[in-house]
Amino acid sequence: MIVGLIGNIDHKEPTLLHLETHGIIYEVFISLHTYSTLNTQSVKLHISHIIREDAQQLYGFAQKSEKTLFEGMLKINGIGPKAALAICSTFTPEQFAGIISSKDVNALKKVPGIGPKSAARIMVELAGFDAILLQGDVYTTSASTEALMALETLGFKKEQIVQALSKCTGTDTSTLVKEALKQLQKF
Repeated sequence: MIVGLIGNIDHKEPTLLHLETHGIIYEVFISLHTYSTLNTQSVKLHISHIIREDAQQLYGFAQKSEKTLFEGMLKINGIGPKAALAICSTFTPEQFAGIISSKDVNALKKVPGIGPKSAARIMVELAGFDAILLQGDVYTTSASTEALMALETLGFKKEQIVQALSKCTGTDTSTLVKEALKQLQKF
């Protein structure tokens, strides 16, 4: 699984770029926000590698929080990579967190390809996700992300997990999961 690429830009368009790394040129789909930050020839991108039966696609982001937003959107039934990338192109992670916390469905309808039903589904499924985006580096570490996913797998609701993780002090995945489980027993 490819999680990051460092290389030189061979070709650049607003929604994709060709990135040359050690003699291999990768096609990477990018958001408009990432496109606006690519001012130099040499770049480092956080990559979301999506493997399907008929294709392998790379989605690149200048910020880790934007990748977190993208991957969170993919977990929603009916939201694919194109719609998730459209959301990342329309809103910064901070703006999106504000929309989720204020439950502004009309703002989500402004995204190309997101209708009223999809906007409502996003609001319901991402309740509590705004805390992950707003907490900054606390929740963008791989340990906290892994703990969140592990607890989701166990069947806990995302908003409860976020509340529990906010009270944890551990720095590795197993410690965070143990501490969060203790917190979740109180709910």
